[in-house]
Amino acid sequence: MSSGEFIEICKEEVRKHNEQHMDKKEDFVVFVVWQCKTLQNHKAILSASNKGAMLYECTYNGDKKELYIDAYKKFENRCIKLGE
Repeated sequence: MSSGEFIEICKEEVRKHNEQHMDKKEDFVVFVVWQCKTLQNHKAILSASNKGAMLYECTYNGDKKELYIDAYKKFENRCIKLGE
């Protein structure tokens, strides 16, 4: 699977999941935060532009031809001061 094919599949799956879990329907864009490919495996982190969107970690196992998707919701954002 090419990197382009992987990202298109991930975007479609993220779009479907996001639409199923939205409280109200609104327009949004799915975008890639980060991606990499090692040998036959792919990994990417995606999100969407709507408020409160989750982060999605997509992993493609090229040996098994399987795609795994983990969804994460931000629980907390805090500042930790380091030094002066």
